[in-house]
Amino acid sequence: MTAADTRGNRLRDIVRVLWVVMALNLVVAAAKFLYGQATGSLSMRSDGVASAFDALSNVVGIVGASLAAQPPDRGHPYGHAKFETYASVAIGVMLVVAAFNLCADGVGALMGRRDAVTVNVGSYVVMVGTLAVNLAVSRGERLSGRRLKSEVLVADALHTRSDALVSVSVIVGLVVVQMGFPVADAVVSLVVGAAIAVSAVEVFRSASTTLSDAARLDEGEVRSCASEVPGVRSVHNIRTRGTEGEVFVDLHVLVDPLMTVLDGHGVGEAVEARLRDRFGEVGEVIVHIEPDTALERRLGEADDAALGAAAVGGHSTGAGDTPSGDVAGQPVPRCPR
Repeated sequence: MTAADTRGNRLRDIVRVLWVVMALNLVVAAAKFLYGQATGSLSMRSDGVASAFDALSNVVGIVGASLAAQPPDRGHPYGHAKFETYASVAIGVMLVVAAFNLCADGVGALMGRRDAVTVNVGSYVVMVGTLAVNLAVSRGERLSGRRLKSEVLVADALHTRSDALVSVSVIVGLVVVQMGFPVADAVVSLVVGAAIAVSAVEVFRSASTTLSDAARLDEGEVRSCASEVPGVRSVHNIRTRGTEGEVFVDLHVLVDPLMTVLDGHGVGEAVEARLRDRFGEVGEVIVHIEPDTALERRLGEADDAALGAAAVGGHSTGAGDTPSGDVAGQPVPRCPR
């Protein structure tokens, strides 16, 4: 299977997960909103809207992953993988919006601009049931994101988890309101809003790693792996970048200066294969072959120094000597380099 086939299968798996998650989010959103509408519960309707935003973020993720699945072309020779990262940024923006709305609702409730929460048994059944679904979806999506090394799945899992936190705030608010503390609903809403904002920061930080071309692999591990290939004398100028699921590597490899071009090319291919085997996320490797002239240069410099010392210690330059120290036109023998 080629690297392109592997990348295509990975992105198809990502899109498949997002479709399943979107369907579940729509069911959860409908249950919360419709029951809240029937009972007049503003908090449940708001939670339903938050779940609808989750489904919208799934659509963004599907579009981003579908664009990322396109093969490299003339306009995008390195592929389209960063579209997945842009989708995660969009999800991060949605998290910020959700956090702002929750905090605004909380402040409004503290200032007395919110109706009392309607509480009944059905409210708890709907909220606990949808909470269980959200937690299961968030966990499954996060595990899939780590397995597939998908930024958009990890970001969307955080978004789904934020919806679960909203549901927890509603449940806690319902319980505490029944205990005679109506302000609790607003306080919990503010706390959850802050937690969602933290999740948004985490999404943005992860996306910035890709968009800023930060190093993706440990330089020491790459050097150690490449140095295992027979014929490699030294490795330097190691650079890595890309997404978590597709990393580009370029490095310089020093080989025997007397090695043929064909043999040097073989060493480069062996280094590429070794790195692909060791790091499954590596998509492309560029190996620059250089002649290792350092040893030969040091030997030559040592020869020159030894010959110079012998010439100075053995005689002084006279009328019959040449300026270079050769005696009577006879050259001083030198070791071949």
